[in-house]
Amino acid sequence: MKYRIKHITEYLYGDRVSHCYNVAHMIPRNTLRQKCLNARVSVAPNTGYASKREDYFGNIAYHFEIQRPHNKLVIKASSDVDTGPQHSDLELDFGLSCREAKDLLKSSNHADVLFSREFMLNSPMVKSMPALEDYARPSFDEDRPLLSCVRDLTHRIYTDFSYCPESTTVATPLEEVLEKKRGVCQDFAHLQITCLRSLGFPAKYVSGYIETLPPPGKEKLVGTDASHAWISVYSPTEGWFEFDPTNDCLAGEQHIITAWGRDYFDVTPLRGVIYGGGENPVLNISVDVARINNGLD
Repeated sequence: MKYRIKHITEYLYGDRVSHCYNVAHMIPRNTLRQKCLNARVSVAPNTGYASKREDYFGNIAYHFEIQRPHNKLVIKASSDVDTGPQHSDLELDFGLSCREAKDLLKSSNHADVLFSREFMLNSPMVKSMPALEDYARPSFDEDRPLLSCVRDLTHRIYTDFSYCPESTTVATPLEEVLEKKRGVCQDFAHLQITCLRSLGFPAKYVSGYIETLPPPGKEKLVGTDASHAWISVYSPTEGWFEFDPTNDCLAGEQHIITAWGRDYFDVTPLRGVIYGGGENPVLNISVDVARINNGLD
């Protein structure tokens, strides 16, 4: 499936910003199931310095500085991406058991296994919690296929938690999400990652976009899509597998990957430092994910 993504971020400041330094993760990465055909980032006002580099996790990080006074910042990212399904022959009820996966994670010296162990550790926004280990454990049996257990946990999170956009912020702790049983995709991804790591399985945070389709008979509104988050879990000898707890599904062609890391902190779409600007700047975000037919609009 081919998509064109347009992501516009606009900051309106109450006071003048003298200069700023930023890094953006808005350029889709290449993966086994996805290829970024082209990408462009534009910034207004004009940057004094801008560069692209590959970060520690292999994501494309766009660094830029603005060294002139401004009251408004606009970042426009556009890209064309070709996506496919993950593991077309995937059968979750067969494969490595939880016991076998744990044994290999402890004993194997294979490079992929060694790399995956980093995603078993605590990270800035994901720390092991006995309460979430207890929540996850009913989904996991030592002799059951690991991926089947992850699918069950994905379904339980979808069933037990309500999607409420106004209920949390980036700073809301997982303890509160677990207690109130509501949140957004970022919360559910962090919650499932914490569950998996608490049980001893590697899991990473995936940031990107998802195509949303309008109700039957309705036209899709431009700019109403949004950034999205889901998870990827590692099974030794089998690879990484993406699950979406917000939508109770395996990630598919409609899931477009921008970046992955240990948690949201590693792949924030935009973060940086500003000098000035006053308090409570106005933030406007517009995202549009549109299918491309044969490479044409």
